[in-house]
Amino acid sequence: MKTPEIRELSTPDLLERIDTERTMLVRMKLNHAITPLDNPQKLKQTKITIARLLTELHSRELQQESK
Repeated sequence: MKTPEIRELSTPDLLERIDTERTMLVRMKLNHAITPLDNPQKLKQTKITIARLLTELHSRELQQESK
């Protein structure tokens, strides 16, 4: 998920997406421990997506405080 796509999401959608991505990451880690993933880079990509989502959420919180 790219940054412009993330900026288009509403705050409740952003929170829901963060929760979904975190759940996906836990499942992928578990599956990878049992049987290796076809593409282990998916773990890294998921972590980066979570970080992007959290960064956008934090910037929105800062904007709310400054107003």
